[in-house]
Amino acid sequence: MNRPLSILIIASASLVAVNAQNNNITDMENLVLTSEWDKTFSKSDNVNHRKVTFTNRYGITLAADMYSPKNAPAQLPAIAVCGPFGAVKEQCSGIYAQEMAERGFVTLAFDPSFTGESGGMPRYTTSPDINTEDFCAAVDFLVTNPAVNPEAVGVLGICGWGGLAINAAAADPRIKATVASTMYDMSRVSANGYFDSADTPEDRDSLRAVLASQRTEDFRNASPQLGGGVPDELPEDAPRFLRDYHDYYKTPRGYHPRSLNLNGGRTATSPIPWINFPLMSRAGEIENAVMIIHGEKAHSFYFGSDAYKQLTVIPGHENNKLFMVIPGASHTDLYDQKDVIPFDALERFFNEYLK
Repeated sequence: MNRPLSILIIASASLVAVNAQNNNITDMENLVLTSEWDKTFSKSDNVNHRKVTFTNRYGITLAADMYSPKNAPAQLPAIAVCGPFGAVKEQCSGIYAQEMAERGFVTLAFDPSFTGESGGMPRYTTSPDINTEDFCAAVDFLVTNPAVNPEAVGVLGICGWGGLAINAAAADPRIKATVASTMYDMSRVSANGYFDSADTPEDRDSLRAVLASQRTEDFRNASPQLGGGVPDELPEDAPRFLRDYHDYYKTPRGYHPRSLNLNGGRTATSPIPWINFPLMSRAGEIENAVMIIHGEKAHSFYFGSDAYKQLTVIPGHENNKLFMVIPGASHTDLYDQKDVIPFDALERFFNEYLK
């Protein structure tokens, strides 16, 4: 006699659970987004621009600039863009996004979790998992947007986000084409140091001890210590690549007040997860197209060169893994030098694989 009532109770409980789940998915942080054009580059008259927000799988709300060609037809191919590591969408990723929108793509330049105008606490945290998820969440937004062809979505990562773009492509087959420009492998440089100069168990044990001590201090202080961004003044013996970073982040060329690299940098304990979670572990399983672009003179060249070697030609997907070297270019030349960035090659690549 009580069976119908039991069914009703179970059904009601299930409905409550579903509603709670839906609320959890759609509940977004209340972000305050600037309405002014505060980019490091001029606004194009040939594209439409608007601010948008979307939520990743961890419930963090991301802020983005969406660009699209004016008077464009519906269902265009789309590209999610992010990077460099420690930059914001008003810098390099916006330059790439606006340029590719002029060339016929819907583009989305977003701030990562914990960074810029995006949500997430504590601020300036990084994570190989969450930051990879940021790219996949951008894909969620694009494939469900009526202006986008859901079968023609790619990603473009700059500097440290180049490695994350490859990691996202390995995880998400909806990403039909991936570009890594002047890429870093953040897991490799965190675990091994620059140029693999600290690639021993003893070196990593020493680093872990420092990071563990910092965790203790952060817990005592109830606030994470920042690791420091690009210094205001360079020592006389500063390496060339640090001088290049200074020339970008600390001058009107690339200055933006929300950039981590300009200010205190990422949290001092940020290397912890990157040491144990290598980004390139599944790169050889990517079936879809990947293009790696690197400057010949970039200090980071070995990251892109070695990542390309890990890509595998999958039967039926021949010739869709490319490595393009830009003669004479440095790491930061591919941040914003539009006469150096190979936009014609990017356009051809995305047009070929986002159909």
